[in-house]
Amino acid sequence: MARRDEIITYANELLDLAAFKDYGPQGLQVAGAEEVTRVVCSVSASLELFRRAAAAGAQLVIVHHGLLWDNEPRVIDARVRRRLQALFEADINLAGYHLALDAHPEIGNNALLARELGVEVDGPFLELGLGGSVSTTRDEFLARVRERIGREPLVFAEGPDDLRRVAIISGGGQRYLPEAAAQGYDLFLTGEPAEPSLHLARELGINFVAAGHYATEKLGVQALTEKLAERFDLEWEFVELPNPV
Repeated sequence: MARRDEIITYANELLDLAAFKDYGPQGLQVAGAEEVTRVVCSVSASLELFRRAAAAGAQLVIVHHGLLWDNEPRVIDARVRRRLQALFEADINLAGYHLALDAHPEIGNNALLARELGVEVDGPFLELGLGGSVSTTRDEFLARVRERIGREPLVFAEGPDDLRRVAIISGGGQRYLPEAAAQGYDLFLTGEPAEPSLHLARELGINFVAAGHYATEKLGVQALTEKLAERFDLEWEFVELPNPV
């Protein structure tokens, strides 16, 4: 058993939340039990997740995509009320870690994707992503994506067949495709495409790979939760709620 506030403070400091301007509050978003023995983690907040966490006897839920986004109405409508009610009734804490979890050099989504895909990291790509070196073909790299990420990616094969440099930004990083091309990367991997992505890739001569927003952001929340569980002697589990996006 561990104190909620000690867990949250450690996680906030580990991820250096103050260094990232995000789209909503990060860290503890809904307060519940002060003592924690079991943690459930998943990619995104949802009513189904909260109900499953309650059934599992969790006191803390950790997600990558939480509640209280800046672009959402400040109204507790029926949907939000049901979510909050599920947390309140089970006395569950909710913590969300977004951009800081993408960017962390060890347990972040991008660092873990690079490791899984055999990319030797050279340094950051913009503020959130990573860039690195590979020595493989596009087909071989895509085979790794299918095996390690578990998705059939959307591919715009508009760059070289032989890859030397790869940039990665998990989730919704499609708008950074022109910058990846400008920095000389052969392939840019993210979660989602945008409508202009095909012609941008074609005109810029770069390979674009969209491997799924959900699928590219599963690793970080698990690594964070496992690290917290080891430090504070907690039980934990990842709840898989597949999303085709």
